[in-house]
This record gives sequence, C-alpha cells and structure tokens, in this order.
Amino acid sequence: MTTDLSPGQASEPTTPPLDLESVRQQFPALQRSGEDGTPIIYADAPGGTQVPQRVVQAMTSYLIETNSNIEGEYAASIATDQLILKAREYGGSFVNGDPVGVAFGQNMTTLNFLLTRAIGRTLEPGDEILTTTLDHDANVAPWLLLAEDRGLVVRQVGVTDDLRLDLDDLAAKLTPRTRVVAFTLASNAIGSVSDARQATDLAHQAGALAWVDAVAYAAHRRIDVKSIGCDVVLCSPYKFFGPHMGMAWIRPDLAETLPAERVRPAGILPPGHRFETGTLSHEALAGFVAAVDHIASLGGGEDLTTRLTSAYRAISAHEGRLAERFLDGLGQLSGWRLFGPAKYSPTQRVATFGLLGSLAPPSSLARQLAERQVYAWNGNFYALDLVRHLGVDIEEGLLRLGFCHYNTVEEVDAVLGHLSEMSGS
Repeated sequence: MTTDLSPGQASEPTTPPLDLESVRQQFPALQRSGEDGTPIIYADAPGGTQVPQRVVQAMTSYLIETNSNIEGEYAASIATDQLILKAREYGGSFVNGDPVGVAFGQNMTTLNFLLTRAIGRTLEPGDEILTTTLDHDANVAPWLLLAEDRGLVVRQVGVTDDLRLDLDDLAAKLTPRTRVVAFTLASNAIGSVSDARQATDLAHQAGALAWVDAVAYAAHRRIDVKSIGCDVVLCSPYKFFGPHMGMAWIRPDLAETLPAERVRPAGILPPGHRFETGTLSHEALAGFVAAVDHIASLGGGEDLTTRLTSAYRAISAHEGRLAERFLDGLGQLSGWRLFGPAKYSPTQRVATFGLLGSLAPPSSLARQLAERQVYAWNGNFYALDLVRHLGVDIEEGLLRLGFCHYNTVEEVDAVLGHLSEMSGS
C-alpha cells in the first residue's frame, strides 16, 4: 500500500525555519523556572500545550470589554455574535473545510458523545461500527455505549508490528453492515500516525462514514478534511496552544440530516451549530481564534488557510529535527523500551513517545523527571486498548514524553541526559 502525505510534505516550496527565540518569548510559561532556578522543560505537550500571550490577552479582553450573551441589540452582544462567526470561520480554515460544519463544545469527548448519539438514531440493530486499537477511549466508549442501546456490533481494527493502523485488517473487517469507521490520525500515547486517506477511502468504498479523532495530531500536522476526505473530525484546542474546549467539523450535508438534540427555540443554522447545546464559552472562542492566529503567524501567505499550511510545514520540519534527535539519542541508551516507529518519518509518527524504563515504573520515572524540572506524563492516557495490546499494566501504563514547536534541541538533549542518569547508562 502507498502512504498518503499530509499537505505540505511534498511538492511544496522550501519553508524558512522557525525563529525559536521569538516563538518562545510569546509563551509566558516557558519563562518559568523551578524553585532551584532550573528552567522548566515542558515535555508534556501531548497532555496539553502551553498558551501564547495573545491567547491570554484575547480571553481577558473579551471578559473585560465585550462579555455578553448572544443576539442582543447592544454593542457587547453584537460583538459576541461577531466573535462566534469569526471563530466558526477560523475553525473552517483550521481544518480546511466549510465553516458552516464547525461545532464548538466543552471538550472533544462531550462533542463526540453528542454526535455519536445523533448518528445512532439513524442506525438499525445489527449495523456495525469499527474502532481501532490505537484510539483514545473518547472515540471508542461512545460507540460501545451506543451499541448497547441500539443493538449494534462494534469491531476493533488492529495495529501493525510498528503500532500503526493496520489497513489490511481494516479492509478485512469491513462488511456491508459497516456504517462508521472511527479512527485516530495520531496515537495520543505513542505518536504513531495513521494513513488517513486510505482508511477513509476504505470506509467510503464500504458505504461507511469516516469518523476521525485529530486531537493528538493537530499541534503537529495540518488537518485537511479535503485531503483526508473524512466526514467528521474532532479536536481539542487546548492541545494546540488554546483554551480548554472542543471543536468538531461535520460534513455540512451530513450535519443537516442528523437528528440533533436541541431545545425547541434554538435555531438550526449553520449546520454545525445544531450540535452546540446551550451557551458557548465565548471567552474560550476568543482564545481559540488567538491560538489559530498564533499558528498562522509562523507561516506566510495572503490568507489564513495559506498561512496555516505554510506554518505547519515549518512546524513539521522543526519537530522532525527534535524527533530524530530524541530517537537517535534514546537508541544509544540502555534500559529503555520505545513503542511505535523507531525511526522518524513525518508520515509515520509525531514527536510523542511512549516508553518503559527497566529500573522503575512510569509513575516513579515521571516523579524523577519532575524533580529535574522536566514535566512529563505517565499512565494509560485513556488509550486503554493500546495499553492492553502492549501487555502493559493498565494503571501504570507508560511514561510519555512529547515535544512541539516551542521545544528546542537543547531541551531534547537535556531530557536525554536525565534519562541516561535515571537508567544508569
């Protein structure tokens, strides 16, 4: 099988490198040090990124200057209406899709429960859903619960030896009763990337919807629903330099036909708005717009969509250098086990790494790193099926390190040095 390329990974002009000093100055948290004066290294990006000052300012300014409910006849309310419209337009540009398909919510999980319940009302007993071993439980549990309520069948697609989505297994498990293929663009636990276009094509050939979790992908690669061809994509702005909230894009003609659960007075347009229940967090929308602006500021071009595509080329190139440095360095240490692709390729992994150490459990390793002012995660990260597949203790899980565009080569080297000390290498 051939491997699909994300936009910007082929036939694109050379992208100037990121100005790391300028980038880091935009993030107040990156200026912090521990009590001993040691600078903090944020190697915890997969669990949530830090935010630039413009996000803080946008949210604060909204609350101070234009805080209001919607559809009023006065200036603050009108400004809020305009903010929601702008956020929807930015959401469309962010995924390169029609902005009328954008829906905002409390978080990705909540949105996915709403959307799966909506599609569930169109399904019949015996219809089938495919999930994958790689997925965060937010794109698995909603389908399992729906299956209990509607008499559906849920099957799971496995992984390859290097822990990527097994497309052959996907093809084998599709049947005429398959209605949805739910899969992730990147594993939140180990960073392996899925061949999204091929998965979507297989789903569509079987007459099924392609339902995509992009949460662990969005900070690292350009989401392009036109290139992927998916029907639904979900992500979390707090994973790409914004506030805690969720965003979904639903193919507009699909969104218009799904039976949404809404209060009676609520309007129905645009289609994505049908899945926004109650009043949105307007200050979070302001932060979301600012986060997208931050990413776009790293690229060039005349419009937001072009700047985002350019920016993600630069982000991918920089993070590729970080990932190569980390993987090469880790390969020289004893006592560490890496899960997922051992060599970096932009089509195979992002800079998220799931590890086990031979001398201590993940919780202890995370504490040891914290003592060295390195922030890292431990646990199963809600990737329950993957952790079980790995034969790892479900509670202890893995040690997870992850880098994004504001991390430096020097930080990667420092983390490797700490891992060497901790393993006695």
